[in-house]
Amino acid sequence: MRHRLDFATDGAHWPHRELSRFVTAAGLRWHVQHAPHPDPAAPTVLLLHGTGASTHSWRDLIPLLQPQVAVLALDLPGHGFSAMPQGDAVAELCSLPGMARGVAALLQVLEIAPATVVGHSAGAALACRMALDGLLEPERLVSVNGALLPLDGWAGQFFSPLAKLLAKAPLVPELFSWRAAQSDVLQKLLDGTGSRLDGEGQALYRQLIANPGHAGAALAMMAHWDLHTLARDLPALGTPLTLVVGAQDVIVPPAVARRVAALLRQQSPRPVQVLASLGHLAHEEQPGAIAPLVLAAQA
Repeated sequence: MRHRLDFATDGAHWPHRELSRFVTAAGLRWHVQHAPHPDPAAPTVLLLHGTGASTHSWRDLIPLLQPQVAVLALDLPGHGFSAMPQGDAVAELCSLPGMARGVAALLQVLEIAPATVVGHSAGAALACRMALDGLLEPERLVSVNGALLPLDGWAGQFFSPLAKLLAKAPLVPELFSWRAAQSDVLQKLLDGTGSRLDGEGQALYRQLIANPGHAGAALAMMAHWDLHTLARDLPALGTPLTLVVGAQDVIVPPAVARRVAALLRQQSPRPVQVLASLGHLAHEEQPGAIAPLVLAAQA
């Protein structure tokens, strides 16, 4: 079992492989997928995946956006085919503010200033952190089942210390990836999102979580994430934020988005747009429901 995914072999049939390239920024080699628009003046939409995912999660959304906008997707540090930080850089590039600076450095190298940033789950928190810190100035942010607030109750007190412990323990990523890749365990993990994925989606997640390097990056990200500070800072967010949630999301339920809307004092008739019958991976289940909401942000 290879410790890291290899693009030449593991990525041989990766979704939108023809859009992939590798770029070095912030001392890290990033995997990005850039779908340019024929009109160089067309706006760019940046897609930020959540913990444990990769560019694959946008595979069906990209073709729906591309006729009207340029699209940029990337693998977060250690995820998918992006390199994992080493040594002291782990705490920096796997923390929320550090990752925000890393993505900003990548955008600077690419010379891309996105007009809209779409973040799924932890990717939404990353988008908000970047905007709050002045690292990008998009016209709008779109949160899809955004993990923008700390976990409530005992889970919040228990989960972060556990993640920190597991991230440092020897062989934990190997054991996790071996167990999670088994079909019954993977199905339980996916069922726990409240989403129903097709065969391709399930196979891609199996390929990712079966790799210890990818699993270790997800654990490191969870161990170094700080949503308490983000929750404190959210009321200062000046960028308009579209909140989209799946009604069946059991990881970040719709109530979380409503609390965020209250923090931001959003007064629109529909401060939170709830998508019936969809779960945490709503953008993979029904990308056709997400694309109009993203493109509407360009209006």
